[in-house]
Amino acid sequence: MLFPEGKTKALILSYDDGAKNDRKLVAMMNKYQLIGTFHLNSNKLSTNSYYDYLNKEELKELYKGHEVSVHSANHPNLPDISKSEVANEIFEDRKELERIMGYPIRGMAYPFGNTNDTVVEIIKRLGIEYARTVGDTYNFEIPNDFLRWHPTIHQFAKAYWEPNQPEKDQKEIALFYQTIESFLKSKELAVLDIWGHSWEMGTDEIKWNETEKFFKMLAGNLTIYYAKQIDLVDYINAYKNLKFSAIKNKVTNLSSLPIYIKVADKKYVIPAGTTMNLN
Repeated sequence: MLFPEGKTKALILSYDDGAKNDRKLVAMMNKYQLIGTFHLNSNKLSTNSYYDYLNKEELKELYKGHEVSVHSANHPNLPDISKSEVANEIFEDRKELERIMGYPIRGMAYPFGNTNDTVVEIIKRLGIEYARTVGDTYNFEIPNDFLRWHPTIHQFAKAYWEPNQPEKDQKEIALFYQTIESFLKSKELAVLDIWGHSWEMGTDEIKWNETEKFFKMLAGNLTIYYAKQIDLVDYINAYKNLKFSAIKNKVTNLSSLPIYIKVADKKYVIPAGTTMNLN
């Protein structure tokens, strides 16, 4: 598999909660033509509880060109509540976010990153097709299970998680940029999934400067597919559904997406809904 336009790398920028700091974050993404996926708690929007949240009325315009995704209605720890409560948290959040945004919402991020087999089964039945944890892998592999999607790395790694730890912060920031450099230099098919929260930057210009620094590093790279998370899921699923002939010299693409592949070092694009020869 190659990514759209024959690219070998894909980037996901994934942010949770929907604090008003997203306004500045989205503006910065738009400046560098980057795409974000934003996981929102619909019952916290238009409130000032704990964080200062975005207003529902601004979401459609603010997140234009980006993806809005489920994060549960109220942000409970899903494994700790009943099955019916889990179902209600996901269904109500999905329903309200779809009302606001005007399109089907099919992905989510787990509150606190926590899940279990019961939660996975419930969200699957509710039409969720991917769900991100907070279990950093520090690698660039495509997840085997989209409903247990472990990201690559938190923004700035674990820097700033504990106050007054400058040496630890410096070490974690170095690891974060080292991970980005490894992604950019990778010769293999690679997905970089960076996650975080805009409220972590708050009013701290040092953290916003770090954010702009890594956005600049990742922007404008012709080898990178800049993706909404759901678009990457759809593309990978379409690739997996390609139908090859017995001797692998013909392939049918049943999807509505053009799919890019490489066979014996030769690149092909299989147009949507077509069968083609692989010479």
